[in-house]
Amino acid sequence: MGHHQITHTRKDGADADRRIDGVKIGDNYYSIDTIINYILKREHTFYVEVARRAVNVIVKINTATNRYYLTTEGDSFPPNNLLNLPNC
Repeated sequence: MGHHQITHTRKDGADADRRIDGVKIGDNYYSIDTIINYILKREHTFYVEVARRAVNVIVKINTATNRYYLTTEGDSFPPNNLLNLPNC
């Protein structure tokens, strides 16, 4: 199991629930569903760097659509630090 930094995100496409579509880790791009599966199966953990500190990425469920999405743990920064990352 590894702890990996997400550095970029591919923002929402045309889906109704407005999920991030994918992320970049190092030189590799991963679909959002791949990352969600890694977290749910506890195979890997992920984080973003905010103000020089690591903030863990977690999975939540959208109760309106019953689909999983990624967000970050609560901190003193905006609700989802993933949205502030550069586009990939």
